[in-house]
Amino acid sequence: MTWRLHPLPPVPESTAAMVQAAFPKGNLYVDLRHEFGSIYQDDLFADLYSDRGHPVEVAPWRLALVTVMQYIEGLTDRQTADAVRRCMDWKYALSLELTDAGFDFTLLHDFRQRLLTHDGAQRLLDTLLDTCKKRSWIKTQGKQRTDSTYVVAAIRRLYYLECVQEAMHYALNQLSEAAPQWVQGWVPLEWYERYGPRAELFRLPKETSKRNALALVIGAEGYALLDALCQDASAQHLLELPAVEILRRI
Repeated sequence: MTWRLHPLPPVPESTAAMVQAAFPKGNLYVDLRHEFGSIYQDDLFADLYSDRGHPVEVAPWRLALVTVMQYIEGLTDRQTADAVRRCMDWKYALSLELTDAGFDFTLLHDFRQRLLTHDGAQRLLDTLLDTCKKRSWIKTQGKQRTDSTYVVAAIRRLYYLECVQEAMHYALNQLSEAAPQWVQGWVPLEWYERYGPRAELFRLPKETSKRNALALVIGAEGYALLDALCQDASAQHLLELPAVEILRRI
């Protein structure tokens, strides 16, 4: 993919007018956009992309800024992409029209991998994070770190947790279609609340200890589901469902 150098675009007039009306005193993301405008440079991204191939779908400066906003809010990739579509202050920060439909959430994962592969996180995100810490937009507590490595790792853990939760959601949905009576007779009631909504609608806890606890719960319940299917002779054919096989692999 190729990154074409161009200056930071201005905030569209319609977006600026709506945000000014809604946030006359400004807010975090309005201020962050102003700060980012002063530190942004084209050549920050030059070595992250090749000099040939298809142009990038979303400008890397936007993905970098979204990554910081994602960390501040503690959002998964799906939830972050949804925030870009619906939040006017996010659109302001990203210099987008109010009608902009945003981008596919998978681009965030690809961007993180590119940062790690090219050692771009240290050069780019640390500059943004240092600005955020100086303005007290990101607060450090105890031994918590807010350097780029920590931020990227924290978002990746959210990504993995969302992936496992969505795998349970997908498997239970397919099982409900293929064998509704078996699901109703075996699946605990609390699972309907945990795995009923899609992962992007489920707000994951911000505290690391609570996320780790949730990961252990989902993992244990995933193993319990697979064990139940294996041990029930009448249900073993359900192991061949694509969603169940995906859950087993994950």
